[in-house]
Amino acid sequence: MTINSYEIDAQESPAAHVIGADIGGTNLRLALADGAGAMLGRWSTSTVGARNAEAVVRLMREGVDRLLLEASLPQNALRAIACGAPGITNVDSGTVIATSYLMGWQDVPLRALLEAEFKVPAAVDNDVNLAAIGEHNAGVAQGQGNFVFLAIGTGIGAGIVVNGKIHHGSVWTAGEIGYMLVPGTSEAPVKRGEPGALEAIAGGEGIRNQWQKRWRADLTTLGKDAIATEIFDQALKSDVLAQEVLQVAGRILAYAIYNISLILNSPLFVLGGSVGIHPALGDAIRQVLEQRRDCVQPTLVRSALGVDAQLVGAICLAIETANKKYASPGS
Repeated sequence: MTINSYEIDAQESPAAHVIGADIGGTNLRLALADGAGAMLGRWSTSTVGARNAEAVVRLMREGVDRLLLEASLPQNALRAIACGAPGITNVDSGTVIATSYLMGWQDVPLRALLEAEFKVPAAVDNDVNLAAIGEHNAGVAQGQGNFVFLAIGTGIGAGIVVNGKIHHGSVWTAGEIGYMLVPGTSEAPVKRGEPGALEAIAGGEGIRNQWQKRWRADLTTLGKDAIATEIFDQALKSDVLAQEVLQVAGRILAYAIYNISLILNSPLFVLGGSVGIHPALGDAIRQVLEQRRDCVQPTLVRSALGVDAQLVGAICLAIETANKKYASPGS
C-alpha cells in the first residue's frame, strides 16, 4: 500500500515508526507502520468492559508493546500516535467532546492521555474523518480534492473533504449527518449521543430495528434477530420482506446524499463502513439518485480500503504529526 505525500523524513528520524489507532464501540484496533506508511503489524481487542478513556489507553499500551515486540523494535522507535474516536472531536485541543451512545464519552482529553502514556506527539480526530483521509491518500478518492465519505455501520457519519482538507466545522460537528431530517425519518428531537433520525432508520442498528418491526415468520426464512448485512444478503435472494427493508434504507440514504450534494456540489461519494460497503445497498441508493440526475449527478463508489480506511487514515495523521514535531533539529 502506498500512502501519497506521507513519509517521515528518514534523515531526521532514521528509525521512525508510528501507531494508528481506531477506537470502535466494541473493538480497539491498532496498526504499526514505518515512516513510509507501510503496515508492519496489527493488533485488536474488545473494548467491552473498558468504557472509560483511561482503560482504553491502558489497552492501547498493551497493544503497542506487543506490536513493537513482534517487530523487534525498541520503544524509542515510536515517533507519533494518532487515534480515531467515534464522535465529535476537537482536533485543536485533542478533546473528544462527545461519542456515540456506544461509548458515552464527554470532554475526554484523549490527546493528553496518549502523550502522557506514550511520551510521543499524539493526534486525535473523528474516526470517519480519518477514514476519509485514508481513502484520499491510499484509496478510491486519490486525486479527488472534493468528496464525501459516508460511514454506515451501527450508525451513520460523514467525512467531508473540501479542497483537499477535512472540513471540521466551527464547533467540530461537520459530518454528523446521522442527525439529518429527511422525508421518512422521525421529527422527534434527540439529545447528543442518542441515535439521530437518519441513522435510526438507515444505520445498521436502525435497519435491524426496522426488520424486527416488520418481521413475520410466514413472510421470510431469515430469523428475526438478523443484522443489516444478513438482511441485504437475503434481499439479493428475492426475499420480499428483506427487499422492502433494503429499499427503505436505500431511499432514505439517497435523500441524504441528494441534499448533501446540492449544498456541497461534491462530485464523489464513497460508501464505507460494514453496512455501507454492501453492494445491495449501493445499488438501492443509485436507483433513487438516478431518478434525480437532472439536479445532481454525484458518482457513488464503494470504499477501496473497507474496514482498514480508519487505520490507514490514522497512520497518515500520525506521520503528519511526527513530521510537525521532528521537522527540524531541536524542535
